[in-house]
Amino acid sequence: MKRLIPFFTLLVFQFHIHAQELNCDVSIIPPRVMISGPEIFKTMETTIEEFLNNRRWTRDNWKTEERIQCTMQITIEQQINQREFSGSLQVGSSRPVYNSDYKTPILSINDRDFQFTFQENSIIQWSQDQHRDNLSSVLAFYANLIVAMDYDSFAAEGGTDQYLICQTIVSNAQNAAETGWRANEKGQQNRYWFIENIVSQTFSPIRQCLYKYHRHGMDKLYTEMDTATKTMTNALLELKNIHKIKPSSYNMQVFFYAKSDEIVNFYKPLPMEDKKAVYEMCKLIDPGNITKYEKIVN
Repeated sequence: MKRLIPFFTLLVFQFHIHAQELNCDVSIIPPRVMISGPEIFKTMETTIEEFLNNRRWTRDNWKTEERIQCTMQITIEQQINQREFSGSLQVGSSRPVYNSDYKTPILSINDRDFQFTFQENSIIQWSQDQHRDNLSSVLAFYANLIVAMDYDSFAAEGGTDQYLICQTIVSNAQNAAETGWRANEKGQQNRYWFIENIVSQTFSPIRQCLYKYHRHGMDKLYTEMDTATKTMTNALLELKNIHKIKPSSYNMQVFFYAKSDEIVNFYKPLPMEDKKAVYEMCKLIDPGNITKYEKIVN
């Protein structure tokens, strides 16, 4: 028995350090008109969830309790045939705030160009070196994006390696039949432009904001309220530098889609002198939500 105890402890230790990065809850909203039975959508849900949660996306060691809480909701608008589907993908992730039960949103993005093939009783295979199919590439893209942005919130530009993997996925998919991967597609709200922007110097204030706002702001609110609040404010105000060069950029829209409610709820009870600058900045950069930001000062 004494020999089994250290062996068991070693197994537990190995299990913890080799845990996967994601704890993703996947939901499928089936189309109104279904060609096949509803069972395929439940199978699809389980298969995608296993693909995301049972794979290691980095070389780093993670404990089970450190896994990133995230969601993927696939709304299937059309079942083209028994194996082909089209619709949209809503991706969200959050991370815990130190000394708090609160989880702060990191990513919230709606990909409206999601076409894929799925066959029951088959596994999803993905290789970083090639584009096998659209389902695996899109899922891998967002899995790495979730990890990258989580890393950025804990360390300055900590997610660079994962962003570069996202770039590789985009590069591999340039000849794919499906949309969302190329620079010359209509508009710039796709995977290509999101990752192209985020790794560019112009958009570095977003990455710096993710780090300063969370690691030196929210994580320290419990112990250093005044200093942490000023850090959060300064990090947000730096986003104006992006707006001057790339107003209404996709990346900024995604940032405020995730953070706008939190910003309103955090700044609303503060004195006017501590929130006016953020209020004015949010109205300038995210004009679609002016009504929401009015709650900060009213």
